[in-house]
Amino acid sequence: MAKNIIITCMKNEGPFILEWVAHHLAVGFDHFVVYTNDCDDGTVALLDALSDAGIVTRFDNPYLKMKNPAPQRGALKHAQNLDLVRDADWVLGSDVDEFVNIHVGDGTLEALTKAAGHPDALSMQWRLFGSAGIDTYSSRPITEQHLWCAPELCPRPVQAWGVKTLFRPKGFKSFGVHRPKNWQGAAGCKWVNGSGVQVAESFLESGWRFGTGGYGYDLVTLNHYSVRNAESYLVKKDRGRVNHVNRDQGGAYWLRMNFNMERNTSMLEKLPALQAKQAELRKLPNVEALHNDAVKHHRAKIKVLKNRDDLMVLYDDITSTRSKVVSRFLNVIDPDAFNHGVGAVPLELLKMLETVPTLDD
Repeated sequence: MAKNIIITCMKNEGPFILEWVAHHLAVGFDHFVVYTNDCDDGTVALLDALSDAGIVTRFDNPYLKMKNPAPQRGALKHAQNLDLVRDADWVLGSDVDEFVNIHVGDGTLEALTKAAGHPDALSMQWRLFGSAGIDTYSSRPITEQHLWCAPELCPRPVQAWGVKTLFRPKGFKSFGVHRPKNWQGAAGCKWVNGSGVQVAESFLESGWRFGTGGYGYDLVTLNHYSVRNAESYLVKKDRGRVNHVNRDQGGAYWLRMNFNMERNTSMLEKLPALQAKQAELRKLPNVEALHNDAVKHHRAKIKVLKNRDDLMVLYDDITSTRSKVVSRFLNVIDPDAFNHGVGAVPLELLKMLETVPTLDD
């Protein structure tokens, strides 16, 4: 029986699946409940091969039949009624670009929950990791390539301190994108942040992010590699979102998620364990070939998308010197620019920022 489960949605995530699964197996998750929709890049075939090995349970996302406009919300509504999920010790709703980064003990879920005082729920905050100035796709691990991120004290944009929550499923009636809902335990809910500190009373009822009075990264961080590299970002834009499906992923989204302000290498020490797990996964029947096919499809898709004039305008924008300079100083720009993209940053400010040496200088 699965004890520690991640619930996720996927659409055309084929080349990134093995790294993500391997990392989370290494930290102590043992099963993945995955909902897919409209995939054409080998995602389904690869997941089904992992399902044959008992690592994944995959469903066609039922959100359309549920008249739910968001794939993620429909998937969670379905998952909350599964015995497999309800019988687990711990559940986390997470995406394929989010990596649980544990800072205590041996870096496992067991060490984390012990250090946090065995809570009912633990909300781990995003730390936004940017492109690191990487324009082109590589099949090397995301966690090895992307080492530049937002500072810990980063109250804006609002996404910077968003959370995902690890929780005991028997204690909650329903599951949300960022946190469970409707505590139904006999006693008060012990719900802590990423430093193991009890959350504010108001957060027990609602909330998807922390503010300056509640943030904490001492025990765990949720590394969020939302933009990856510029080429893969074109694929992400073409694919669409699993939540907030009507919101565009263009230059403004890139700007507010592409933080390259501080270098953080904490995931490199976890890389050997990830690579060992990934090697095990590749030895499973058909997995190696299906992963390689997904990588080839991703490269081919990038080539097709770069022949579209509209996407090349976006690509040129997000790979520009202006964009890369601004990503190092996102805390000093006008918050309104987060809604309009790098073009909204005044040229005078850009010229000043260009004179500031990087940490590598």
